[in-house]
Amino acid sequence: MELVIDFLREARWLDSGRVRGYAVLIGIASLAIFALSYRDAIGPVGSDFLAFWGAGHVAAAGNPAAAYDLAVQQQVQTATASTNYFAFVNPPPFLFMATPFGMLPYPAAWLAWVVLGFALWAWVSIRAFPRLWLLVLIYPGALVEAIHGQAGFVTGAALVYAATRLDRRPLASGAAIGTLLIKPHLALLLPFWLATGRRWLVFAAASASIVILVLASWAAFGSKTMLAYPESWAASRAIMTYAPVAFLLRLSSFYAQTRIYFGEPIALIVGALVLLAMLAVALLAWRRFGNDWRGSGALVLAATGIASPYLFNYDLPFLVMPTLWLVEQGLARGFRPYEKLVLVALFFAPFATRAAALPLGLNLMPFACLVLMWYVWSRGPEPVGLSESLNGDGGAVRIA
Repeated sequence: MELVIDFLREARWLDSGRVRGYAVLIGIASLAIFALSYRDAIGPVGSDFLAFWGAGHVAAAGNPAAAYDLAVQQQVQTATASTNYFAFVNPPPFLFMATPFGMLPYPAAWLAWVVLGFALWAWVSIRAFPRLWLLVLIYPGALVEAIHGQAGFVTGAALVYAATRLDRRPLASGAAIGTLLIKPHLALLLPFWLATGRRWLVFAAASASIVILVLASWAAFGSKTMLAYPESWAASRAIMTYAPVAFLLRLSSFYAQTRIYFGEPIALIVGALVLLAMLAVALLAWRRFGNDWRGSGALVLAATGIASPYLFNYDLPFLVMPTLWLVEQGLARGFRPYEKLVLVALFFAPFATRAAALPLGLNLMPFACLVLMWYVWSRGPEPVGLSESLNGDGGAVRIA
């Protein structure tokens, strides 16, 4: 029994060789899953990307306001051989991204969207964790996003960049945060985090980025498109009002899981309390980590995975940052008992919880985010000289 406990507690068997070997196997499996997903996406099943492609298609044809017209979108999207169609509910600045892809045939556009989005997110994440590049490439949260063809790579790249370059590139970090206008529920905590940390230059850059994007989209797509956007809110409201259990199980939030079993009123209360708790975490992040902006950023990104009531597993590629930050800490300062196994579980959580949600009747991802946030919190503050120690040998799970 003691041998078993030691096997699990220290996990010495999880060395660099095994990590590389497992990574290759995971990469091969991921490519196979991706190929099957592409087959489904361009066939009758379709994919979420249809909403972006349909919006971009009509915008490229000179009628961007039709991006928010459900009747037009049904006609455009089902012409691709899909029997399904999806409402486009993103703000007009999103059309800057969607329009170039709308000029391509749908099968080519889907592939280009996913590959280019993955490349952007991987580039930003590898720059943040160069020695852990292999773990970035096989991150299961990225596979979930690739399967759906959603916007998680773009928003994930923005969040990872802001959290890891905040003090070195404040203007660029602020601009990255501003791009989250396309999915503002992912930025709920960031204004409070920036204000508490007195990162006013970043705050100003983010605000300027938002204003520029709104004005630029107004100029490019016209007042008709700007006025059509609020009409899409009715579609969003209907989706949430009449959401079946299967839809709620795809949501990675305490609100959604509570609503399944206890109904809307209690779910709203739980969602509000969770958001307030995560706001408190964001306000305390700088006090916990001092001038360590990477540690503070890891904490806020982990809390972001809990804060929003409307969050899907495909929105979670940004969790690569707090997850690999913990790996980085373990390599530099030593892994605590059972921590390697916990990190393995957290690494796979975005994919595993999504796959298990329907069979279990519960999406466990918000609970995984809670564990992730606690582990990040427990790793602060960073000792003096940690950044130098990261350039050393790197420990048992070194990738490079």
